[in-house]
Amino acid sequence: MSRTPLVSVVLPARNCGRRLREAVDSVLGQTFPDLELILVDDHSTDGSVAALGMRDARLRIVANPGAGLVDALNAGAARARGDYLARMDGDDLCLPHRLERQLQLLQRHPEVGVAGTRVEVIADGPVGEGWRRYAEWVNALVEPEEIERAIFIESPLPHPTVMMRRGVWQLLGGYRDRGWPEDYDLWLRAYRAGVRLGKVPEPLLRWRDSPTRLSRTDPRYSKRSFMRARAHFLVRTVLAERPALIWGAGETGTLLARCLDDEGVRVRGFIDVDPRKIGRRRSGRPVRGPGAALAAGEIVLVAVAAWGAREEIRAYLAGEGRREGRDFLIVS
Repeated sequence: MSRTPLVSVVLPARNCGRRLREAVDSVLGQTFPDLELILVDDHSTDGSVAALGMRDARLRIVANPGAGLVDALNAGAARARGDYLARMDGDDLCLPHRLERQLQLLQRHPEVGVAGTRVEVIADGPVGEGWRRYAEWVNALVEPEEIERAIFIESPLPHPTVMMRRGVWQLLGGYRDRGWPEDYDLWLRAYRAGVRLGKVPEPLLRWRDSPTRLSRTDPRYSKRSFMRARAHFLVRTVLAERPALIWGAGETGTLLARCLDDEGVRVRGFIDVDPRKIGRRRSGRPVRGPGAALAAGEIVLVAVAAWGAREEIRAYLAGEGRREGRDFLIVS
C-alpha cells in the first residue's frame, strides 16, 4: 500500500453489534488494497468497536461525541487522505471487488463525479415490500442520463454504495442537515452543480433491511421531508424561470404544492384524471383534465403515489408529443 491511500472509506458506526466486524472485514478484504477505512465511532455503548481488536494498519478509528450521522460523516471525510471517498455502513457487506469496479468506472469516465453500485437486499426476515420495490427501481438506474431523469423521484444512489472524487466532496461542501436525508441532499446539490452521477451495473453491496434502519425511524426520512427536499431544489433548478402545473390532485400532489408554496413558488393548478376532481379547486387552484392545453413555457410535475401510475402518465405524455425533462418531470 502506498503511504497515502488512493481510496478512503468512511464508515460511521453507533451500536452496530456483531454486524460491525463483518462490515469491516468486507472492506479490508477488498481486491483493491490501497485503501484506508475510517471508522467513526459515534459514541457507541455496546462495545462493538472495542471488540474489533484488529491490527490492520489501514483501519483508523475516530471517536465522535454522538452528534449524529451528518456530523460523523463530515468528521470521517475531513480525516480522509485518499483522492476518492467511499461510503459504507456498519451493517452492510461489500462484495470483494466493489472498490476496484468503482475506481475503474471513475478513472475511465472522467465526466462522472459520483459512482454507486447496484445492491442486493438482505434481511434477517422477510424483506419489506416497499424496500424491495425501491431496490428494484434503484437498480434499474445505471447511466447518468437515467439517474438525472429520476433525480426528483427518489434518492437514486443508495448511500453506502457510493464512491466520489475528493474534489466533488469539496465542491459540494460536505454533508448538511437540512431536515431531510443528508444523502439525497448531496445528490440534489451535485445535480444542481452539474456533477454527473453514475453506477457500476453490478450488485456490489449487500444492503441490509432492518427495523432499526434510519429510513424507518428518523423523521428526516418522512414523506414530507423528502417532498421538502424536492421542492427546495426544483425551485432552484427546473422552476427557476418556468411556471408549473402538478399532475396529481391527490395527497402527494397537494403536498408538493404546499412545499413549493413554502419555497415561494405557487403552481398554476393541477391535472387529474378523476372526473370528480376536474373542474373543482384543490388548495385554491383549479383542477383540469389531461387534455387541457399547456400555456407557453409551462412544465408538468407528475406527483402521484399509486403504484404503476407513474409509467402510465409517462407513456401518455410521451404519446402526446411531450418530452421528459423538457415538458414534464416525474417528481414522486
